[in-house]
Amino acid sequence: MASVLSKKLLLSFLLICLVLSPPQTRAVITCDTVSNDLKPCLSYVLVGGNVPTKCCNGVKFLITNAITTVDRQSACSCVKNLATAATNEQGDRVASIPGKCGVKFPFKISRDVDCTKVK
Repeated sequence: MASVLSKKLLLSFLLICLVLSPPQTRAVITCDTVSNDLKPCLSYVLVGGNVPTKCCNGVKFLITNAITTVDRQSACSCVKNLATAATNEQGDRVASIPGKCGVKFPFKISRDVDCTKVK
């Protein structure tokens, strides 16, 4: 009898823990998403000139959809990887895009950014 009671108590305790535990968060933003959103920016990054409207739309879409800290950190890592492959001049252009689009990016665009500190 005690064995059945202790099993019921244990099961009840585990059920309460499951209900009260916070949901697991996974990044919805992937590097494919970031790459697709920022693809219209490539011509500006490579040769300069004016930032295309589609580039700004992609940047705004990315910012709007990076809802959680995990999303923003994931996006940061992807952008950082892209910035690492760029020349210094191209990296400067990449970093200038949010300002030219009139938006504030949730992290500094740089090959040196620590994405774990992005909130």
